[in-house]
Amino acid sequence: MLYLSNKSSAGRLSEAENARRNRLEIVKALADGQVTRRELIKWGIFTAGGMLAFKHGLNPFVSSAYADDSSIPTGFPPSPLFGAKPFTQAMPRFDVVARNPNPFSFLSPAPTAQANTTQQLLNPLLEGVRPGDTGPIEGRPPGPIWAHQRFDVFSPRIAFEVTREPAKVNASYNPQVPSFLNSGIDPRAARSPRFHPAFPDQGPLAMWTYNGTAPPKLLIARYGEPILFRVHNQLPPDRTQNGGFGIHTTSTHLHNGHHGAENDGFTGAYFYPGQFYDYHYPMVLAGINTINTAATDPRAGAPDGSGGITRIPGDWHETMSSLWYHDHMFGFTSQNVYKGSAGMFNYYSALDRGNEGINDGVNLRLPSGTDKDFGNLDYDVNLVIEDKAFDRDGQLVFDIFQTDGFLGDVVTVNFAYKPFFEVERRKYRFRILNGSVARFYKIALSDSSTMIQIANDGNLLPQPVPQTQLDLLGIGERYDIVIDFTRYGLGASVRMVNLAEHEDGRGPKRNLRLADALAGQSRDPGVGAFLEFRIVRDPAAPDVSQVPATLIPNADLSAIPVARNRSFVFGDNGKQTSRNRITAGRGPWGIATDGGDQLDANFGRVSAAPKFGTREIWTLKNDGGEWDHPLHIHFEEGRILARNGRTPPLWEQGRKDVYRLGPDGSVTVSVQFRDFSGMFMEHCHNTTHEDSAMLLRWEIDDSGAPFLQPLPTPIPTPQGVTFIPPDEVLDSTNRNS
Repeated sequence: MLYLSNKSSAGRLSEAENARRNRLEIVKALADGQVTRRELIKWGIFTAGGMLAFKHGLNPFVSSAYADDSSIPTGFPPSPLFGAKPFTQAMPRFDVVARNPNPFSFLSPAPTAQANTTQQLLNPLLEGVRPGDTGPIEGRPPGPIWAHQRFDVFSPRIAFEVTREPAKVNASYNPQVPSFLNSGIDPRAARSPRFHPAFPDQGPLAMWTYNGTAPPKLLIARYGEPILFRVHNQLPPDRTQNGGFGIHTTSTHLHNGHHGAENDGFTGAYFYPGQFYDYHYPMVLAGINTINTAATDPRAGAPDGSGGITRIPGDWHETMSSLWYHDHMFGFTSQNVYKGSAGMFNYYSALDRGNEGINDGVNLRLPSGTDKDFGNLDYDVNLVIEDKAFDRDGQLVFDIFQTDGFLGDVVTVNFAYKPFFEVERRKYRFRILNGSVARFYKIALSDSSTMIQIANDGNLLPQPVPQTQLDLLGIGERYDIVIDFTRYGLGASVRMVNLAEHEDGRGPKRNLRLADALAGQSRDPGVGAFLEFRIVRDPAAPDVSQVPATLIPNADLSAIPVARNRSFVFGDNGKQTSRNRITAGRGPWGIATDGGDQLDANFGRVSAAPKFGTREIWTLKNDGGEWDHPLHIHFEEGRILARNGRTPPLWEQGRKDVYRLGPDGSVTVSVQFRDFSGMFMEHCHNTTHEDSAMLLRWEIDDSGAPFLQPLPTPIPTPQGVTFIPPDEVLDSTNRNS
């Protein structure tokens, strides 16, 4: 029984609804801190393995007449659709965040290298706060260790300022394309926080997004132009005001930005309502200290605003394109991202200009547009695919008891339920992000026609790869593809289809044939068509874009010695060696490092400390079972040397930051550690697994002052961040361990 059918009897659905209400009371009590997982286990409500006990009145698949040991991926009855039909609403483009010049005059207070510890009066609704208590206005840990690295060298020139707040109407939607290129959507019309016009608005406790509005936000940036990204936490100060799941503390991770750890969104560097956090993104190429240091290579560069190139140091082979940012709160990443706290981040460069008309021998001229010097979005479209579940009132719900992985039963694109998108008869680039909690996607077009994959994760591939079916798209992965719509006539339509069928959150059970997926031959409502393209007109101007035979070749690593080999094994038998209730998470998931015990997450434990300026080989292994773990290594992208002992396929031969292991699989990766330092993370991007303890901390701390070995662990409170020594240090190469 994969999902409870809408055709179930009225009594059966009523019974499931009662179970839903009861389990949500437990979810809320746990989220609010009123009970602990240990207490739930003691009461027989939670199993020692981390699952909700199968009891009548708690589980939708356990009735008074019978019981079985199956589980329902959403944990709830079927989501109501309120009469909405697929492909009856236009898909909105992302909402572009304003680029503000001169952060030091635009932002108030002005950004500072070290955290701003100016005191403010605290809201007494914050936990642990007494009337009259004060705390710092910035939630970044204080002092030189958490100061922005090379802040004077890469002084911010552009400011992005956003809030993280409850859902509200969007009265200032800015897609940066005219309405006719946005399926007729009028940007002047206020946009309600709903997934379909037939659905009710999401309430302020059910949905939390950047700026509190839909659709998702897009940041547009170019290399060589450092950024200050200020995030204000404007969520309710009372942690119980969360709609039953999620938490009001937050940390923002730019996945996979190349910058100091103080700006990485470390899971333990979270901040509270009423505070802000300044993230400094230097916008540099990797290898700035060792490669092309004189900035002579035009391929290592950025648009200069006038059709030319501003040359910058670093390795042009490391140019990135499609990134995203999201909440990374310890133990609550899955819930907070699911509530809407995610956006995308487009990098523009000399190679990937975002202007298809500039023909200078460097620009790849990928589909985009020609009006602006860089960052044209006319034919360059961001897509985030997510599965959701709704209660009987149409509000988002989440089941924290599904530690295998939460699966929704409603597929959305750009916060819209199964929309359509109008296109012209020409080439389009689509930057596709899997923003789900645990669902994988395998994408095909409904007519089996070819898509050209040009990027995997944030990086253009060495060469384009034509495919009729994309490889599995893991959580957190990005695939950039080009579709040529000239093969269709006016008035035609074609749909994007998901072929990957889930029975639970462990990973896809099988990939369906296209005909079966389109015919509804699956009990998984996430299978089938989820986005319709409608070919509505010929372009007004000729399509001058191209997909060249060579994109971005890989750098030659043969002359860089390997300093160390490490192994990481990911499984479901984690144990906790720390009693620190703040830094230590609870399983069932865990990671074993270099042959050691499989350990639950603890952001106070240092599991690895690679040396600054070195290259290492990391082997990532799945310890068995049918699970598929998409592993994300923060900060440094890597190259897959082998998948299950064999050469990786063409679409995995570029640089990556998420590595799908597959059941019983392994991936061997080459990683360099350069340019910046601090504490970073590695974790499963099935965010349910991550929050259930499949996460570890690693750090680079030997690059010179002000870093210590090992780094002290930050402990945030509303009154300020304190530091404690690491709970454990597992890396024997750390000279202070």
